[in-house]
Amino acid sequence: MSAPERLSKRDAIRRENERIILAAAEKVFAEAGFGGATMQLIADMAGLPKANLHYYFATKEELYRRVVRQIFEIWLHAADSFDNAPGPVEGIGAYIEAKMDISRRHPFGSKVWASEVMHGAPVIQDYLETTLREWTEGRVAVIRRWIAAGRMAPVDPHHLLYMLWATTQHYADFGHQIETLNGGRALSDRQWKAATESVKSIVLTGIGAVPRPEDLSNWTS
Repeated sequence: MSAPERLSKRDAIRRENERIILAAAEKVFAEAGFGGATMQLIADMAGLPKANLHYYFATKEELYRRVVRQIFEIWLHAADSFDNAPGPVEGIGAYIEAKMDISRRHPFGSKVWASEVMHGAPVIQDYLETTLREWTEGRVAVIRRWIAAGRMAPVDPHHLLYMLWATTQHYADFGHQIETLNGGRALSDRQWKAATESVKSIVLTGIGAVPRPEDLSNWTS
């Protein structure tokens, strides 16, 4: 095996081990909180020796921040639709779809974020004051342009974003409650699709967003 092949294989093993560790850490932090979680619990959940965790993440705080940063970055990328969308129907509609899908695929990451913020963000306050603030103001500017162009009702952009976050993340953070009301069963593919379409319809109707035929044509082409 050549040196590049060995490096490639080593990188693949590293990425897979990090994926396994982060998935286990999400679950443990979501269930036990930062204070109750231990590196041993996470190692047991991951099925790896504790020494392996310390090889990749020196401390529990480093691993916790990586878990939080991961879900945060996934959420940020979900809003890419804002930047190139011709209007709120396309931009906010695609954002809702992405956020609902994230709540389905990353429920534990969402719960870790919610718990951290509810406790005053003792570990990730710097994210809130920098990256989140900058991201939010960028999306606020886009929404204000849509309002100025008459594409939607003159609502407060900040409160619209807060509502979108609360609604879509509810399906992760309060998943147990939703399952209980669904007869003790997780939502099926059909029910997730119906929920997503319902949220989109309620929000877009509520903000008076109306698509223009030419926008829809260009957006889907």
